[in-house]
Amino acid sequence: MASRQFEQLRKVLKPGLAVASDPPALVREKMHAVHPTQFPADVRVAYATRGSVPSASVETPESAGSELVLLHVHGGAFVSTGLEHYVPYAARLSRAFRARVVIFAYRWAPEHRFPAQLDDSVAVYRALLAEGVSPGRIAVVGDSCGGGIGVALLCRLRDASEPLPAAFVGLTPWFDLEQTGESSRHLRGVDPYVEAEWIRRRGRDYVGEGDIRDPLASPIHADLSGLPPMFLSVGEIDTTRDDSTRLAAHAGRDGVAVTLEVNPEMIHGFHGLSDLVPEGHAALLRAAEFVRRHASFLPDLRAR
Repeated sequence: MASRQFEQLRKVLKPGLAVASDPPALVREKMHAVHPTQFPADVRVAYATRGSVPSASVETPESAGSELVLLHVHGGAFVSTGLEHYVPYAARLSRAFRARVVIFAYRWAPEHRFPAQLDDSVAVYRALLAEGVSPGRIAVVGDSCGGGIGVALLCRLRDASEPLPAAFVGLTPWFDLEQTGESSRHLRGVDPYVEAEWIRRRGRDYVGEGDIRDPLASPIHADLSGLPPMFLSVGEIDTTRDDSTRLAAHAGRDGVAVTLEVNPEMIHGFHGLSDLVPEGHAALLRAAEFVRRHASFLPDLRAR
């Protein structure tokens, strides 16, 4: 049963954010309106350019002294949100994972089509390695559309025989831009944040006239062999739930260690509400434990 806090929040969350006919400019306006930019005074933010991409390192008192780095590939339907919108989210990740979080402003579609966003992700990852960060102490975290970009990043690195990070965490991630999963066609409830045709339209904003089934655009079609362990966390009501259930099955097929969570009654993006609902915070803590089990020479989170 969902928490009282979540039930109260659901009463005020109304559909309307994801309207398939909205042009990218209106999607951008709506998305920016629902992503807060304020963050607590104890959050430290250091801005830098990594691989020609604007980025920021976000740290909290909980991450002091940690050698774990999260490379967070943000959501925003490929067309929106930037550093200022994701500092608060990165701060929540920093507290839960006790890690430094690096966020970056990949180029937006449709002004910049796929694979520009993937190219930016690779550039930032390489820059972290050039700074001396061990790949064994990096975890890639992707939320929403950033989840698909994150898996594509892993595939690009593997194919180039470059060092891979320790783990991947997908938070209600998008892996199928055609939205062919059962959860997109037979809804279990009202998801106020996403809608299948809206995702298909955003996918077209992303790839243009390109192949929507390109494995680096829709990783549901990717060969996952050789990728690091994955933690996939979705909501039962999430329209994109079966992006994760199917990718988890593919990971198992390809010999990749995977943990899948389908969180009862939860909606798309509920991890981003972790300051408001206990389900989101608890899911982040479980993801943090997973990452620490796979990262190199890091203390167990429960021992601190």
